[in-house]
Parts: sequence; C-alpha cells; structure tokens
Amino acid sequence: MNDLPKQPAVPDPANEFASDKSQIDPRDFRSALGTYGTGVTIITATAADGAPYGITCNSFASVSLNPPLVLWSLGVYSSSLSVFQNASHFTVHVLGTSQQALANKFAKPSEDKFAGVDWMPGLGNAPVLAESVANFQCRSVNRYYGGDHVIFLGAVEAYAYNAKEALLFARGTYGRFLPDDERKKSP
Repeated sequence: MNDLPKQPAVPDPANEFASDKSQIDPRDFRSALGTYGTGVTIITATAADGAPYGITCNSFASVSLNPPLVLWSLGVYSSSLSVFQNASHFTVHVLGTSQQALANKFAKPSEDKFAGVDWMPGLGNAPVLAESVANFQCRSVNRYYGGDHVIFLGAVEAYAYNAKEALLFARGTYGRFLPDDERKKSP
C-alpha cells in the first residue's frame, strides 16, 4: 500500500499556454505574480561583434551556494535572446534605490542603452556597471526552456557588493524595503 496522495495526470507546463487549453487568464496570472516583490537587476553580456547588451530583469534568483549558481530568465521573443544564448558570460547587477532611471533605460528598446552609462568590461567582456548594489559575474553554464522563457543558469566567478539600499519592484511599481523599526518611526 502506498500512502502518497493520488495525483491526477498533469499536462506539460511548457505547453499549457501554447495549447490555449489553460483555465488561467494570462493577464490576471501576471497581476497575481506581480504581488511578489522582487529586486531589480540589469543583466549584461557582449555580442559576438563586441557590442554591449543589457536588459532590465526581475527574474533573478540564487540557486546554490556550493557551487555558487544563479539563474534568471528571458522571454523567447526578446530581441536580445541570441546575444545571451551565445555569450560565454553575463553579469547580473542588483540596482539601488537611486538607479530607477537606469532600470527604465535598460527596460526599453534603444539604439545604445550604454550611452552615458559608466561601465567596464568584466569576465568574458560582459559589461560591469558602476554603482550597482551588487554584481555577479557569471560563466554561462546552461539554458533551459520553460514555456515562453529561456532560463539561464550561471556559475558565479566573481562578485562585489556594498551597503547601498536595493531597488524593489512589486505591483508594477518601484519601491524600497522599510524594516519594522523604520515603519514604527514613520508618521
């Protein structure tokens, strides 16, 4: 006898929305996901021709401490997808509360997102932006396809961080973390 609960057959999640058979409204689902506050990052890499690329991303997460692994995801229809798929390295930059304009700049299509941005080449020539709260220089380890996104797994080869306050994003807007003791002081 098996004490495990019986589960109905589950369809392949990668085909759930593609099949148009999902009971879930994609817009409402996105709103529900938006209730989960995240940090704001910019992911950078260099194209084969040496051009720097970067995108704003909030799907960044740690995977493992030993070995040090992180992940992030990018939509399969992104114009930058081939750059990140072919890059040997990428850098994840955790943005600070003073970097909202930078987040917006890298979130929109532009001829040169790096114009006026202070950066230097890092590992694998992936751009390292100045003034971020943290950066993680990663060797691209693997890619996984999940529905309408590609999940990038990176091995952290170098990192840096400081004590600046991180920029947060929830419910379609930017914000900041307010610890309990600061909330009690606020009027």
